[in-house]
Amino acid sequence: MTTKNEGQWALDQREPLNHNEQFKAQDDGLNVRRRIEEVYSKQGFASIHPDDLRGRMRWWGLYTQRRQGISGGRTASMEPEELDDEFFMLRIRCDGGALSTEQLRVIAQISTEFGRDTADITDRQNIQLHWVRVEDVPEIWRRLEAVGLSTTEACGDCPRVVLGSPVAGVSSAEVLDATPAIDEISRRYIGDPTVSNLPRKFKTAISWLPDTAPEINDVSFVGVVHPELGPGFDLLVGGGLSTNPKLAVRLGSFVTLEQVPDVWYGVVQLFRDYGYRRLRHRARIKFLVSDWGPEKFRDVLQREFLGFDLPDGPPAPVDETPLDHIGIHKQVDGNAYIGFAPVVGRVSGTILSQVADAAERAGGGRVRLTPHQKLLVLDVPPEQIQPLVAEMKTVGLEANPSRWRRSTMACTGLEFCKLAIVDTKQRAIDLVAELDARLEHLDLDVPIAIHLNGCPNSCARIQTADIGLKGQIVTTADGEQVEGFQVHLGGGLGLDAGFGRKLRAHKVTSAELGDYVERLATNFAQQRTDGERFAEWVGRADEEHLR
Repeated sequence: MTTKNEGQWALDQREPLNHNEQFKAQDDGLNVRRRIEEVYSKQGFASIHPDDLRGRMRWWGLYTQRRQGISGGRTASMEPEELDDEFFMLRIRCDGGALSTEQLRVIAQISTEFGRDTADITDRQNIQLHWVRVEDVPEIWRRLEAVGLSTTEACGDCPRVVLGSPVAGVSSAEVLDATPAIDEISRRYIGDPTVSNLPRKFKTAISWLPDTAPEINDVSFVGVVHPELGPGFDLLVGGGLSTNPKLAVRLGSFVTLEQVPDVWYGVVQLFRDYGYRRLRHRARIKFLVSDWGPEKFRDVLQREFLGFDLPDGPPAPVDETPLDHIGIHKQVDGNAYIGFAPVVGRVSGTILSQVADAAERAGGGRVRLTPHQKLLVLDVPPEQIQPLVAEMKTVGLEANPSRWRRSTMACTGLEFCKLAIVDTKQRAIDLVAELDARLEHLDLDVPIAIHLNGCPNSCARIQTADIGLKGQIVTTADGEQVEGFQVHLGGGLGLDAGFGRKLRAHKVTSAELGDYVERLATNFAQQRTDGERFAEWVGRADEEHLR
């Protein structure tokens, strides 16, 4: 029997290569840094080789951004060089979402000096800047690295930022702080050429609390207490969204805190050697896990990459709703952490500088980013809570946000992204304002999460939102082509883990979005039973009430 050629290195399937595999084979993505520093930053944008520009520079957190003025309807019909602007998005890596106020202030200064005061908090606990010139990148790196930050492998076919609980080490609900494992992975393996050439991007979540979307990461470690071995982690693999969404599956194994870095490295190596490299759209680890199943995956992991067997373990507990940590919460030391909500992660260098100043005045010095595009200030003494809340409100960050501000997320969208078809950030900001005005008195005690995405790739996790909106061009009744969204309803994580219900041929124009969400939320409020969550209602509602 002949094994199908999926491009698996472990089976010596190294030909044929798609273009991405070709340029990675020719030169590791990590090596482009030297060319950026010695050639491109001195000779300018026009000197950058195409494989570096649209390939290897991602290993250092750099993507070309969309040229201004190109409509979403032209996205698929233009060549990459036509879409490229001569500026970059720069993604700053913040493993575990952890930042000091000193680090935050440096990011703020870089934003205002080199990025036209742009900054977005992403749902991967990064900060993204825009309008960055290649000439300024070496100086930006110098400033970031002087305070312990980097852009290493913030993008590319490599291990990207490791998600961690933003309240690790301070939450009373936490039994085991996973921060040492995240720090050890970062120290050992980020920038390590043994795992810098993977079939596709690799996303990780490590947290005692289930607050890092563990169901949709390539590998996740979630806190659990073993009946004999005590606290440790449940191991999940193979989650991911985009055009072929899959939830991660349990391997049924128990991992101690000390074992997490080695087990993580074993999973990454397995993906490197057995992952599918021939076809780009099948190269994420979720496809390998789906084909193999958890039993085979665990067996190969233990035999070929760990050299020892992991004990069986119980599943991690599941919260009713994902934790976003917004508001005022008591820490284990008697101080407080406070979660603040910008609208869909949109901030600026100016705002981040003010946050750093306010957090220092409140006595903390530690800031955390969340996987929900939010920001936390830790270590706030009781007497400083209200002054900090009031000061942050003056810069647009709410500790007691409206339902819609709290639960709406959006990807970068048409403003900067070359893949996008519609505007998302500004449309989401406007939508939140519309819903705050229209639905101020709606009687609801549960969140309704709205996620807007500019294309099918689901960077904003549309399939796991209560209301997921996938950007596309929509034809109106008058035959006009306008920006709009395909609707996914009733997706979720936690108890509602699953993908949204797509209504046949149901699309909403961007202009109609406020009317549609108002109608949907009103129907839910009128029809729900006691304690019923939005996803549960969607599962039983008549289609006419969902349109």
